[in-house]
Amino acid sequence: MAPSIKTIGFVGLGNAGYHLAANLPRAGFNLVVRDADPSRTKKFVDENQKSAIAGANGENAWKEVDALITMLPNGEIVRDVLLGEAGIARHLRPVDLEPGTVVVDMSSSSPFDTRSLNEELEAIGLPLIDAPITQTHLHAIRTGDATFMLGCDSPEAIDRAMPLFKAMGKYIFPMGSSGSGHAMKTLNNYVSVGSIIALCDSLVAGQKFGLDPATMIDVLNVGTGRNFSTAYSMRDEGLTRRYQSGYQLALLIKDMKITRDVISSTGFETGLPQLAIGYLEDALMGLKGDADHTECLKGWEKRAGVELRKSGQPTEKVVEEKGI
Repeated sequence: MAPSIKTIGFVGLGNAGYHLAANLPRAGFNLVVRDADPSRTKKFVDENQKSAIAGANGENAWKEVDALITMLPNGEIVRDVLLGEAGIARHLRPVDLEPGTVVVDMSSSSPFDTRSLNEELEAIGLPLIDAPITQTHLHAIRTGDATFMLGCDSPEAIDRAMPLFKAMGKYIFPMGSSGSGHAMKTLNNYVSVGSIIALCDSLVAGQKFGLDPATMIDVLNVGTGRNFSTAYSMRDEGLTRRYQSGYQLALLIKDMKITRDVISSTGFETGLPQLAIGYLEDALMGLKGDADHTECLKGWEKRAGVELRKSGQPTEKVVEEKGI
């Protein structure tokens, strides 16, 4: 039996990474953290016991980790962090030196980049698990209720890393070989974007017809039109004009470009991914680069020539389905 994981390295304390990482010391793991923003790293360590900041070079800190997690904007950055000029991978323990280090990428990376990275890491004895996340409700990552999609060529690596996934997630799905987790992630996002676009179309058209947007969402949430955006992000953050879902519109566009490439690689033809990219890029024009994805509503308002009525912050949970 492979030695258990006790110390984890975590690189990337952004909107998602910060809260995911916080679940690990609560579950008893020791944590070594780093972020591009040193003040964010310090804040995390101040708030979480059993965590420490990796030094400027981090060689000694990384040598001690049993697993290294990356949660970064894209696969190119992940590769640079691991294998670039100051790459961390050179300080990790290969599998032939038990206990070796398992590398876990939880970023929304391209599955093609992941497969290439896996080959490079495999050559130096480091197993890679692509383990992107989704969630059943807004901010599930803060309570250890994330959903993980796993891709890996080594079942043994997944078995060894399973305790850390269980510390951060409620639902864990092994999807197949390397890149499979990231392929599932981008297709999940594609389905979600389809519902976002249909909802934005419906809200502006509905109000122009004479319907109230907030009431429309209430109806959708107890009907067949219910989806994540009606139940959480657009209901709580879009119509309220808070725009604090924690997921940037620019990243959503990046993910849709990955989706387009994945679908194209299979030989299947569909124009919907590019259409979605066009709508979202149009909505991003005139917004700040780090705009929340729920701000895409402004793009629909502009095209429709209407300003949706602002709603108050919902005080009741969405009606849950009951068994008959």
